[in-house]
Amino acid sequence: MIMQTSTVKDYFLLLKPRVMSLVIFTAIAGLYLAPGKINPFIAFISVLSISIASGASGSINMWYDQDIDKIMKRTQSRPIPAGKIIPENALYLGVFLSCLSVALMGLATNLLSACLLAFTIFFYSYIYTVVLKRSTPQNIVIGGAAGALPPLIGWTSVTNSLTIEPIILFLIIFLWTPPHFWALSLYSSGEYKQANIPMMPIVAGVKSTKKQILIYSVLLSFVAIAPSIVGFSGSVYLYASILLNLIFIILCAFLYKDPQNKIAGKVFGYSILYLFMIFLMLMIDKAIKNG
Repeated sequence: MIMQTSTVKDYFLLLKPRVMSLVIFTAIAGLYLAPGKINPFIAFISVLSISIASGASGSINMWYDQDIDKIMKRTQSRPIPAGKIIPENALYLGVFLSCLSVALMGLATNLLSACLLAFTIFFYSYIYTVVLKRSTPQNIVIGGAAGALPPLIGWTSVTNSLTIEPIILFLIIFLWTPPHFWALSLYSSGEYKQANIPMMPIVAGVKSTKKQILIYSVLLSFVAIAPSIVGFSGSVYLYASILLNLIFIILCAFLYKDPQNKIAGKVFGYSILYLFMIFLMLMIDKAIKNG
């Protein structure tokens, strides 16, 4: 492969900015929802550290997955398979940013947050990318723990402690991840099969996958209303959560009955909106209560 001249944009794309945007938002939510006060500059450094860690994980992931990224049409335009960045440079960048993010977090906040951030990088880069992704259809379920940690880390940056509230935030994202990614895999199953990635539709079949998507959407709805049950949020969030979850369950039910999976894309798209709105409504609810 003839290497092209690398640009700043190419290196930025290594960091998976789309994924990073959701990570940043949920981390900010965790910071805002946590009780107590934090210096605005320290809060900025905390969010920056989480953002850098997300990008570091993405860069290492792209380095390791360079072989399958060349096969899948959805990923062929990424900087490494497109011949814009030398693979080793992606690894070096990922390792450097990993160390930088953990060091920044430790210096700015506390040891607990720094350790959780280091664990998040390790879990995504090694447990998910290396161990799980190519070996089990449960890769997304277990690997989802990495993507669910940012709001918890944001919370501990303020409180330096773990309580039931941030664990609920973690569980919301953890249970959201399977229906989100399995909906994507339903209309990308051919690419995953070609790349020999054991995604659920390939291993368990389409019908079983759609059934599990529906089950997870129901389980998610119970966890999503938990903030109101434990007194973490009020009625504004409760009503919004019920509506958001009802729409999600209905869409997943239609998908289950859809023989051609025509609405898989709609389920995937709504899942992104759903997670954004759940965390946004939590913050709005707190803002209203604080008056």
